[in-house]
Amino acid sequence: MFGVRAVICMPEQANPVKVESMRALGAEVVFYGRDFDEAREHCEKQATEDGYRYIHSGNEPSLIAGVATCTVEILQAAPDTEVIVVPVGGGSGAAGACVVAKAVRASVEVIGVQSEAAPAAYRSWQAGTLVEDTTSTFAEGLATRTAFELPQQIMRDLLDDFVLVSEDALKAATRLMIEKTRNLVEPAGAAALAAVLGTPDRFAGRKVAIICSGGNISPAQLAGLWPHEPG
Repeated sequence: MFGVRAVICMPEQANPVKVESMRALGAEVVFYGRDFDEAREHCEKQATEDGYRYIHSGNEPSLIAGVATCTVEILQAAPDTEVIVVPVGGGSGAAGACVVAKAVRASVEVIGVQSEAAPAAYRSWQAGTLVEDTTSTFAEGLATRTAFELPQQIMRDLLDDFVLVSEDALKAATRLMIEKTRNLVEPAGAAALAAVLGTPDRFAGRKVAIICSGGNISPAQLAGLWPHEPG
């Protein structure tokens, strides 16, 4: 929009659908490392060396404020919402949801969801300090090995609960959303639905909003959700 050069660092095996979308919007994509954390570290190094304005995926107040507008829209459309369930990768979405929900009505419950195969943000929230962990989730939108201070600080103060879901639950929720809602969702975007389906009694009879935070599923991921049986 403003003719500003944008350089985005991605892992070497990044989702091709996301890469294509970035390039279509005019970004330069740099591939580095085996996961998003290695790409992020390379990005930080390049930004320092070249004097670029670095935009962190979590420790960026303007980013959290931007993502938070999603929750503003939820509460405008459905003011009687009692629970908001939001996927967590770096935590900017959950942090933004907390800031808005608690400012509008403190009784709104905000629940974060992460894959049990990538629990760094969950473990950091539980411990009250930044914790690193491994990541083996197929949902790249949740695949962070480290937690970030700013969203963690907000979540420690305002997040009501944080849950983990299994990889199988993510796959099942992704299939269900595609089949029943006709939304082409990626596994990370289906994490909130997976959490609700995992403990239905907790949410029964309540006005629940689930945030679907990504629709960039690759053809290979999509095909893998419905494996062909021999014969």
